[in-house]
Amino acid sequence: MSTSMSLRGRNGIISLVDECLREPPTAERPVTMLLGPRGSGASEAHSALMERFGPEHPFAYVDLGVEQALLPRYGLALLARQLERTLPRYRRSHFPRLTLGLLASDHDLRMTTLAEGRRTIRRELDAFQERAEARHGDYLAAFLEAVGGTLGAPDGASTAAVALLRDASRRGRRRLPGRKFTGSAAWYGGHRLIQSQDPWDALVELNVWRHDGGTEEGEKLDQVLFSAFLADLRDNVTHSFMPRSYLLLLDNAHSEYGRRFLDLLIQARHKDTVVAGAACDPLTIVASSNRWLPRWGPATGDQWPWLLRGPDRASLGDWREHRPPRDSDDTWWYPLRLRDLNLDEVRIRIELEVRSHPGLAPFTRLAPFVYRLTRGLPRAVHQVLDVLRHSGVPAQDGPAQDRWLRTLPDRTLRDGAETLVDAALGHLFKDLDEPVVDVLAECAAARDLSVGTRVLSAGDALFGEIRERWLLVGPESLTPALHPWPRRLLLWRLARRPDDWDTVHELLAEHFGAGGRPVQEMYHRLARGQIDEVTGHLAARFPVVPAAQWISEFNAITAAPNRLGSAGGPLDLLAGLGPGEPGEAVTTASVIRELLTARWVWSDPLADPGMRLNDLIADGFGQLSRLRGNDVVVLFNEAERYRHWRHPLTSTSEG
Repeated sequence: MSTSMSLRGRNGIISLVDECLREPPTAERPVTMLLGPRGSGASEAHSALMERFGPEHPFAYVDLGVEQALLPRYGLALLARQLERTLPRYRRSHFPRLTLGLLASDHDLRMTTLAEGRRTIRRELDAFQERAEARHGDYLAAFLEAVGGTLGAPDGASTAAVALLRDASRRGRRRLPGRKFTGSAAWYGGHRLIQSQDPWDALVELNVWRHDGGTEEGEKLDQVLFSAFLADLRDNVTHSFMPRSYLLLLDNAHSEYGRRFLDLLIQARHKDTVVAGAACDPLTIVASSNRWLPRWGPATGDQWPWLLRGPDRASLGDWREHRPPRDSDDTWWYPLRLRDLNLDEVRIRIELEVRSHPGLAPFTRLAPFVYRLTRGLPRAVHQVLDVLRHSGVPAQDGPAQDRWLRTLPDRTLRDGAETLVDAALGHLFKDLDEPVVDVLAECAAARDLSVGTRVLSAGDALFGEIRERWLLVGPESLTPALHPWPRRLLLWRLARRPDDWDTVHELLAEHFGAGGRPVQEMYHRLARGQIDEVTGHLAARFPVVPAAQWISEFNAITAAPNRLGSAGGPLDLLAGLGPGEPGEAVTTASVIRELLTARWVWSDPLADPGMRLNDLIADGFGQLSRLRGNDVVVLFNEAERYRHWRHPLTSTSEG
């Protein structure tokens, strides 16, 4: 399947990169940051950009989140090696300054005096380069062997993207033009951070920094190398038959080495362009991060001048309009908050999957269920489809399929593999210890995660950790709620601990009751299964508040989570919630109780995957409209809404 075809909701990113690549070489371009939780589609975006622009434009991809240490110098070498790829439309790019700086600082000269170093460095560098070329084909290719894992293709990369990436990093002889280094050495002699003005003394100084210097010298060396990389790029584009811009794709830039690399890149651009007044480098940079970067200040965003932008309308014009002033290096960022897929995009994703997996065809009608369950988190959609493809779900719509889907989180992704709930939570909360995830499951019982962590004494650190991982719902929400997908899975796990489930919801109910927030209190009473108490509250409210307000409170309460049994479909679950001794007379309270339980089951996509309780809910609202003496049109309209249900495209409080 073509990655670009499946990149629904991300086309603005492709348009933005296309704009940047077409700009004049010296134009200022942003450092575009794709931000979102793990599984939000950033790696997919990298793959789509490779597939779309890689055949005709020089590009480089590095996964900065690999386990092995990626020193900045290695990252630069890998980028340069890929950008040297031969393309039909352009001459080959070269990186003589960067290569010379790496050579000069790589090989320990073992000199006793500076004068000795100056006499021997040219001979040493020449011999070192010859040995590298004899072994690897060229000097930069040696870095492929050292840290080749960083070139692994992004998750979900198409075969076309993988082929392009392999071509960009394949081994072969790519020798520098000439072997004297004279022009590049002169550049080092004039650099602002190097004390020696003699070119060869400057290179010796780099060697001393690397092998005998401290932290400060190591920092300066990295800064000089990044400046050399940008200078090579600026020089390349001044020649004929060269690209206007180079595309850099930096995946998982939130890692320790990724943050360091990105900081150095931004710093070098800012000092060259703003401080030194040089032309801007011709880089189109797209980086991704599933963490808030510490350099932006607190994760609240209060001290960062940027407001997150959405990917759909991303453009150079939007960046220029909103970028902070150039006196701060914050001016280069362009943060895009990746959004979840909407219902139509989930449906299209499933239809595209059917092309390569025909066995999924019977499940295309389950798109509303998949959307309600995952809220459109791209990786979650993929994982659910993976379970449907491998686990023997009944293909025919009906009660058997409903009963099977009821236990979907405990189904395995593939034969003998881990369950969906364990695989999904393991991916979302990578690097979090299991006891911490257990505590988070308890805090997730509260719709407002900040309330959950406070009432249950989990501490601010846990809430901050989740916020830094972009796992709270988007900025359009006023409530700092955990994303519905991880919350649903965490509560599924919590339901395996019935005593803890009851304790947590009781504590939260007491908290909201003491605070005079009865709707939230009843939400947690219902989660505990206290149906009669919640019915009494709603029945007392029914005649004294406007119908629209009552419906709003009813919807909020019946969105409560449940730990109903794993067996049976929606009608079976509903039957188990009936009163012990049903009354003969139809009363407002009896209608509300039946409506309450039906809507509670309906609100859980695992309990009512096909939304089969719509008619029952519609009948309940119809009965209430006849039992109420006034303000009945709102109740009648609500009945019609469920009877002719059309699922909303984007996230709502329902389901």
